[in-house]
Amino acid sequence: MEKYKIGDICEIVSGSTPKTENKDYWDGDLKWITPAEINEDSYIITDTVRKITSLAVKETNLSLFPEGTVILSSRAPIGKVAIAGCEMYCNQGFKNLICKNKINNKYLYWFLKGNTAFLQSLGRGATFKEISKQIVSNIEINVPDYDRQIEVATHLEKINKIIHLRRQELLKFDDLIKSRFIELFGDPDVNSKGWKECALSEKVNVVGGYAFKSDQFDEERGIPVLRIGNINAGFFRPVNLVYWHEDESLERYIVYPGELVMSLTGTVGKDDYGNICILGNDYGKYYLNQRNAKLEIMEGIDKYYLSQLLKFTQIKKRLTGISRGVRQANISNKDILNLVVPVPPMEIQERFAAFVTQTNKSKSAVQKSLDEAQLLFDSLMQKYFG
Repeated sequence: MEKYKIGDICEIVSGSTPKTENKDYWDGDLKWITPAEINEDSYIITDTVRKITSLAVKETNLSLFPEGTVILSSRAPIGKVAIAGCEMYCNQGFKNLICKNKINNKYLYWFLKGNTAFLQSLGRGATFKEISKQIVSNIEINVPDYDRQIEVATHLEKINKIIHLRRQELLKFDDLIKSRFIELFGDPDVNSKGWKECALSEKVNVVGGYAFKSDQFDEERGIPVLRIGNINAGFFRPVNLVYWHEDESLERYIVYPGELVMSLTGTVGKDDYGNICILGNDYGKYYLNQRNAKLEIMEGIDKYYLSQLLKFTQIKKRLTGISRGVRQANISNKDILNLVVPVPPMEIQERFAAFVTQTNKSKSAVQKSLDEAQLLFDSLMQKYFG
């Protein structure tokens, strides 16, 4: 296996943006892509949101890149990657890689896909980070023979499809639960079924987290400390876990499987806070870090009902719409307690809880399959690309 610099095996083409105020440049029939159109699941892109005119190409001197080009975002953010499924143009946020005979475009795609953190570490700039054409050109990649490249890319593609399908299955379960909620309880934003309403202060206690000293965390043993990244997805994620030794004085901040927790801090305008999570039994207990809260159920409301209710966009906005900062957004314990919500009869709430419990059993089986596929995928990426 030989090692090459990307600049030796690819032609690197940068993008450009025609003047947005010139109406003659836009609403044409030529495809023009931006980094915002590429997401985690992007692979082969065949269309773009915006189109430009031939006049824009001529007067702005845009470079056309051919079908099969590997599209790499070089800023805002660095590391998004896809393959052009047709000829197109792009904005200045890309360094596009037109592969020569030595390198297969799908093999290069997976190499870049598996090295996002490395690519981001190469960013330069004070206002925002960017990787230049020269930096991209000097990135080294191990290049096996061409048939082996195709074999590697095909293998990764198959596993990635399984991962994508499992994720889609999980989303369908979530949609099913949401549909059942609306069927039983109506639209919670307008309380379409006219249920009695009350402030959450009548139904729950809110316990804030403890300000653990980050320089004293243990990275291997102890009780896991729940930080925002562990609960913000709406379920427990054991990512970047840290631990704290057991301490009787911190009993108040212990959270057990099955309890409700919510993230309280995020970024203004982003959906990265106010997210509710029912903890699973990954661990026997957890400590709750600051800027998260535990919602202790008192009576008259079920945790599955409350959890789903707080996931509805308009209900959640009643909390996240209270911004206390220019860049950082915060929800206070008082905000949660003052939130007025519909409270249906417990008999119907319990019926919904039984449905969710049964559905979650199916979700768990799919989640296990997803975790296994992701583990295999990650190990193969490490094996192939280091």
